[in-house]
Amino acid sequence: MKVLTPPLPKPRQPAGRAGAKRLFIALWLLVLGAGLARAVEVQDVTSPGGIRAWLVEEHSIPFVALEIRFRGGSALDAPGKRGAINLMMATLEEGAGDLNARQFATAREALAASYRFRVSDDTASISAKFLTENRDEAVALLRLALMQPRFDQDAIDRVREQVISGIKSDATDPSAVAGKTFDKLAWGDHPYGSSRDGTIATVSALTRDDLLDAWRRVFGRDRIYVSAVGDITPEDLGALLDRLLGELPEKGAPLVDRAKPLLTPGVTVVPFDTPQSVALFGHQGIKRDDPDYIPAYILNEVFGGGGFESRLMNELREKRGLTYGVSTYLVPMEFGELIMGQVRSDNARMAESIDLIRAEWRKIAENGLTQQELDDAKTYLTGAYPLRFDGNAPIARILVGMQIIGLPIDYIQKRNDLVRAVTLDEINRVARRIYQPDKLRFVVVGRPEGVESTD
Repeated sequence: MKVLTPPLPKPRQPAGRAGAKRLFIALWLLVLGAGLARAVEVQDVTSPGGIRAWLVEEHSIPFVALEIRFRGGSALDAPGKRGAINLMMATLEEGAGDLNARQFATAREALAASYRFRVSDDTASISAKFLTENRDEAVALLRLALMQPRFDQDAIDRVREQVISGIKSDATDPSAVAGKTFDKLAWGDHPYGSSRDGTIATVSALTRDDLLDAWRRVFGRDRIYVSAVGDITPEDLGALLDRLLGELPEKGAPLVDRAKPLLTPGVTVVPFDTPQSVALFGHQGIKRDDPDYIPAYILNEVFGGGGFESRLMNELREKRGLTYGVSTYLVPMEFGELIMGQVRSDNARMAESIDLIRAEWRKIAENGLTQQELDDAKTYLTGAYPLRFDGNAPIARILVGMQIIGLPIDYIQKRNDLVRAVTLDEINRVARRIYQPDKLRFVVVGRPEGVESTD
C-alpha cells in the first residue's frame, strides 16, 4: 500500500505549553544539529566510465554505505504482469552466477556485507554496506547479484509464496484495504492505481522469463543515481562504480506518463467487520519541485504532520478523544501528487471525526497559520533536520533521494535557510492554494455509523 505513512512520530512537547523545556529542547537541537550539518560535505564524483555519484568521505570508521537508485520502479511493470518487478527485486539475492541461494547467503555473511533490494512505484533501490577490508569482494558479490541473477525456479516459487501471503494478509487489514481503494479512485488504470505487489492471479502466473524481462526494464544506465558515504576516496569510488555498474544496459524501459488526477469529492464506504473504522482522505497535491513546496511542508507539519502538536491531533484527540492518532502528509510522487491524511476512530464516532477534519481543512485554507505556529514549526524543523544525518547509511539514502528529485548538491546547507525565509503572508497564500476542502475524498473501511457512500 503506497499512500500510508509510517506510524505517528514520537510526541514532542505541545507548542505554547512547554515554556523553558521547549526552549531548551530547541536550543539543544540547533546546537547539536548544526555540528552534524557541517560534517556533511558532499563531493560530486564522475567515474572514468561516466557514472556520476555523490560522496561524503568519512575515514574514521573502515566502513562504506552505498545507495543506488533507478528511476521507474514498479510502474514499469509490463501490461498484464503486475508484480513482476517486485518479485524480481525480491529474488535478486536468491542466488547469482554459480552460487545458489544458500551459497550466496554464506558468501555474503562471510564478508560481513549487507545488501538490500527494494522497489517503490517510482524507484528500484539497492543498498549495500561493507567493510573497507572486504570492499572488493563485497562489490564483486553484489555485481554478481545485479548482473547475473539466477532466478532459479525453486527460489522464484519460494519468494512468490511470500508475496502471495502478503497479498492475502492485506485483504484482512482495513488499512491496506483503504489504501488499495483510495489508490484506485485516485489513479484509475495508471500503475499507481494498483498494488506494486500485484494480485494473486498476476503473481501466480509470472514465469522466469517475466522476471528477466522485468530486470531489463528496470536496470539501465540512463536512470542511475548513486551516493556513497564512508571510508572511500573519489578515485576508488569511481573505479568501484565502473566495476559494479559499467556493463548495465544503456537504457531501460520508457518511463510511464503522468497520471491524470481522478479524485472527486465525496465519501466511499467499504463495509468491513471491525470495531474501529479506518479512513484515508485527501485531494490533488503539490509537486516536489514546486516553488511553494517548502511552505507546504511547514503547513503540513502544523496541520497534521507534527504528531501530538498538530492541529488535527489537538482537535480530534486532545479535546474530544475521537482517535488515538490522526496525521496528514504530502505525497509528491514522480508522476502525480496528493495531499493526504489518515484517521482511525470507533465506528460510532467516525462521522464526527470526518466532520471535524473537513472543518479544520476549511479553517486552515481560509485563515492559514498564526505567527506563533509558524515560528514554532520553524524552530522544530530547522533543529531536527540535521539530526537525520546520524550515520553513513541514512546520509547515503538522503543524498540519493536529493539527486533523484533534482535538489542541488548544497541543499543540505541551504535547506534550513529556506525554511527560515518563509513569511506568514507567503505561507498563508500557499494554504489558500493547496488546501481545498470542497475537493476532499474520504475512503472509510469499517462499519461507520451515520456515514454513507456518496457515489
